[in-house]
Amino acid sequence: MMSKLRTLGHDEERYRRYRALLAPGTPLREGLERIRAGRTGALIVLGSNPVVDQISTGGFNVNTDFTPTGLRELAKMDGGIVVDKDLTTILAAGVHFTPSAQLPTIETGTRHRTADRIALQANVPVVTVSQAMSSIALFMAGLRYPIESSEQILVRAEQAVATLSRYRERLESATSQLSSLEIDSLVTIDDLVKAVQPLAMVRRLAEELEGHVEALGVDGRLLQLQLYDLTHGIDQLATLIELDYRAEGDERFSLDVLRHLPAGDLLDPVSVATSIGFTSGNLDQHLNCRGYRVVSQSAHMTTSLAGRLLEHFGSLQGVLAASSSQLAGVPEVSVARARAIRDGLARLTEKAGH
Repeated sequence: MMSKLRTLGHDEERYRRYRALLAPGTPLREGLERIRAGRTGALIVLGSNPVVDQISTGGFNVNTDFTPTGLRELAKMDGGIVVDKDLTTILAAGVHFTPSAQLPTIETGTRHRTADRIALQANVPVVTVSQAMSSIALFMAGLRYPIESSEQILVRAEQAVATLSRYRERLESATSQLSSLEIDSLVTIDDLVKAVQPLAMVRRLAEELEGHVEALGVDGRLLQLQLYDLTHGIDQLATLIELDYRAEGDERFSLDVLRHLPAGDLLDPVSVATSIGFTSGNLDQHLNCRGYRVVSQSAHMTTSLAGRLLEHFGSLQGVLAASSSQLAGVPEVSVARARAIRDGLARLTEKAGH
C-alpha cells in the first residue's frame, strides 16, 4: 500500500501532456464532447499495464483504431473503456474495474471514486464524463483535474491578458527610467529592482497564459498571438540585464529565481534584491552597469557586437561619446553600420533628456 501512496502528488510535466491531449480539437476531446452531448457518461483508462489487467473484469477486447465516434458508441454500454497510452487504439470496452477499496479517495460518486482509485493503483491517467453533471475530469496520482470548457478558460485568460498588458507598460516605463540612470552612471540596487519586478510579473503571467493556450488547443490561436505580442523580447531583456549587472564569476545574480519567489516577496524590494544576489540589503548601493542592454537595443545589434564596442571604448559612456568615424574603427563595423549605431545612440540619449 505504501508503495502506491508514494505516487501521490502533482506532476506538472505529465499534467501538461495530458491537458494538451484533452484540449479542444484533439480526437480524445472530440470523443468526450460527443459523450457529454449524449448524456451517457463514461470512464476511460488512458493506458494499459499488468495492474489495469488485474483489476479489470468482464468486457471484451476491441483492438481497433481510436476514433471519436468509436469512443462515443462504446461509451453507450455499461462498464469502462481502456485505450492505449498513445491514444491510437481502443483496447477494450464494457470493462468493470475493481480497484482496491483500501486506497484513499475523497470522491463520492461511484464512477469518480473508481477512477480515482484506478489512477492511483495502476498509475495511469483516467478520464471521466459525468452523466449527471455533464462535466469532464482527469484523475492522476490521487488528484482530480476538472477539464473546463473553452468559454470558462477564456474568461480567465482575458483577465490575465489585461493584467499582462498593464505590467508590460510598467516594464517599458521602468526600463526607460533605468536607461536614463545608466547613461548618467547613477543606478542603485533600488533602481534595478524597480525594473526587474515588472519583468518578473510579465514572465509569470506569460507562463499562466501559456497554460491557457495549451488547454484551449485549437481555440487558443488568437490568445497565442496576443501572448506573443505582449512578451516578445522579454527573455532577451532578462539576459541583457544579467549581463549588465552580474559581477564576473558571481553566479548568484540571476533573474530566474524570481519565477518561484512568493507573490508577497516579489512586491518587497529587499526580498527581490536579496533573491537575485544582492545580500547586503542596502538598496542605495551604487551599481556599475556594463551597458549591454542600452547599446544592443538602441542600435538593434547583436549582444556580441555590443560587447566588442563596450570593450573597445571601455564603458557605456565611452560608446555613447564615440563619433561615427570612431565607431567605424571597430573591427567588423562598416561606415554605414557605424552611422546607424550613432543615430540609434543619439535617439536614446535624446529620449533620456540628455
